[in-house]
Amino acid sequence: MSAKVRKQSSNTGFIVALAGIIIAGGGFIWWKTQSTPAQETLVLPSVADSALAQKAHGYTMGSPTAAVEIIEFADFECPACGNFATITEPDVRKNLVETGLARYTFYDFPLLNAHQNTVPASMSAACADDQGKFWPMHDMIFTGQVEWNGIATSNPRKVLAGYAEKLGLDMPKWNGCMDAGTHTERIKANYSLGMMKQVNSTPTFYVNGEKMQGAANYDDIKAAVDAVIAGLRPISAGADSAPAAAPKP
Repeated sequence: MSAKVRKQSSNTGFIVALAGIIIAGGGFIWWKTQSTPAQETLVLPSVADSALAQKAHGYTMGSPTAAVEIIEFADFECPACGNFATITEPDVRKNLVETGLARYTFYDFPLLNAHQNTVPASMSAACADDQGKFWPMHDMIFTGQVEWNGIATSNPRKVLAGYAEKLGLDMPKWNGCMDAGTHTERIKANYSLGMMKQVNSTPTFYVNGEKMQGAANYDDIKAAVDAVIAGLRPISAGADSAPAAAPKP
């Protein structure tokens, strides 16, 4: 074997090893772009950061004047989040959001110590949001979770790009957004808001400030919404003032 081949082989092995590194808390995740290799890092706070949390920018559907606010903190690679998104959420949208009873906001809460492809998925959805397609991308990502998750591939970019193409997105714009990591700060801020609200697993829901942890079913959420409408549970600030420990998967 020539020195050149040995060097290339060594470099390839290093890249593959690096791609698998995930550190919890103040950790980072690495992924490769579809065209040229690039290292992207996302460092998340290990304790709640109120200043960063104030910059949180979720993704909302429904009337801004709806009496009920449903908030979800989720990880795109989380199986329980995928089950909720594909089984329960369609009923929540149809019966609660589209009827004007509630508005629904999704916040990223990536669990880097468990899911190596969650950040590219969050970035893909955020870049789709730039073109008004967050929710369609959200749905495709969760529906196709087994195609792009860490078990299926170490490089989800090709699959995510396929979703973007199916949605008719401006691909140069979407690819540019992905390559630049344009929404890194948004993802970090959304995560920090979850920390402020003491989120430590996904999915976690808040219905007018009342915490509901785990993959709640439709009846659970409907009951919480009905309670608000009946005047039994006014909007509250929730638990967003107390720092939380670093989440565990």
